[in-house]
Amino acid sequence: MQNELVLLHGWGMNQGVWQLVQPELEFLYSGNVRSLDLPGFGNSIACPSPYTLHDAAALLSEQLQPQSILMGWSLGGLFALYIAKHWPEKVSKVILVASTPFFAELIDWPGINSKVLEQFKDQLVNHREKTIERFLAIQAMGSESARDDIKQLKLLLNQYSAPNTEALMAGLDILKNEDLRELFTRCPVSIKGIFGRLDALVPYKVIAEISALNTEFEYEVLDKASHAPFISHKREFLSVVKSML
Repeated sequence: MQNELVLLHGWGMNQGVWQLVQPELEFLYSGNVRSLDLPGFGNSIACPSPYTLHDAAALLSEQLQPQSILMGWSLGGLFALYIAKHWPEKVSKVILVASTPFFAELIDWPGINSKVLEQFKDQLVNHREKTIERFLAIQAMGSESARDDIKQLKLLLNQYSAPNTEALMAGLDILKNEDLRELFTRCPVSIKGIFGRLDALVPYKVIAEISALNTEFEYEVLDKASHAPFISHKREFLSVVKSML
């Protein structure tokens, strides 16, 4: 039996984001393809409190069949890497989509300025909807079809429940503080990556740094894509995924 392909979404989102590509992935892969909500997002019922990457990843790992292929977008990529390291029997391969083992910006590491993440956190308290919309806008930045991408994302997301506030807050903390670079270097499974050259959250310049951590890491860059390549550049994205599967 073929390994299951499991899709993990990013911060503030839910499994709805995969609806545009899931049918094609099922056709491409001819195996079982499933999208999951991260704990506290979408229709997931279980949500750890306090919310930590370890406890949330443990809950997710319980939903996986052995030897799954994990495709993690953005924050979902951190979950995929963490599960591959701590529950390796559950994972045969990780495909990162617009994701990195460390999202925060340091002097020698391109990433998201921590002030931006702090602002999101402050705004979340009073304006959850607006904050998520702003985040959507940043994700589409640089893409030629940015306006349509945002519209499409919103429609897909609204089919599921709104995220839990604690999960949203904790998700920003995870993006800001979780450094999985050492784990990435010693990951027991094969890791592939798909990036957008115009991504404002995972800058193009960081790809060389990520690659230097793990000599076996293979990746593709979609030249005109931003942070959501599976929406803005679906055909190119699927072509790359096909070669990686």
